[in-house]
Amino acid sequence: MLSHEMGIKEMLENPKSVFSLLTPEEKEQLLKHITLTNFRKNEFIYKEGDKPTGFAFLIEGKIKIFKEGVGGREQIIRMTKPNGFIGYRALLAGEIHIASAVALEDSLACHVDSDFFFNCMLKNSEIAAKLLRKLARELGFSNSRTVTLTQKHIRGRLAESLLLLKEKYGYENDGATLKAFLSREDIANLSNMTTSNAIRTLSTFAGEKVIAIDGRKIRILDAHKLDRISKLG
Repeated sequence: MLSHEMGIKEMLENPKSVFSLLTPEEKEQLLKHITLTNFRKNEFIYKEGDKPTGFAFLIEGKIKIFKEGVGGREQIIRMTKPNGFIGYRALLAGEIHIASAVALEDSLACHVDSDFFFNCMLKNSEIAAKLLRKLARELGFSNSRTVTLTQKHIRGRLAESLLLLKEKYGYENDGATLKAFLSREDIANLSNMTTSNAIRTLSTFAGEKVIAIDGRKIRILDAHKLDRISKLG
């Protein structure tokens, strides 16, 4: 886990960070309006129904954004990786959060108070444009996922979820193991299926030599076939 000092340096200097677009003067002001917080695995960053108090940004770790459905079952809406935004939709809309955010592993996040976000950051045209592009991409992603989760069969949904994890987090050093160790329940909630169906389908993929499973580690053996299963639905 990064120290807070290293976290601030990463946040300000990483080209992928939205804060790298601030002027030197704005960066100096930013440091007076931020709070860095370590979140333990399974700890809430915010809960559905909470009112946003500022702009949140993930520096290190992984976070799932989920909504609770009928019978308390979770549906994972999206996942965030380092340099990603957390809960900014509600802040920009002036609404409460309509989903919850939980750390999938030990994570470090930055919170920028609302006044600085609206009075300084959004006045920077590059930052405003980046946020607009991010919102537009997420809207497109949500539209595509709606079709996937309602029209694809179980195999297609699970295959797409594994490819989504690959695209979002990449591979370990072996170039095949997903860099995201999710529980079977989380994989099911990402794929809109029961945990038992997720377990059975993962076992089927393993039997077909599409993936290999070692506990929570999933190694993709045949990405081409996995993509084909996803597209066939």
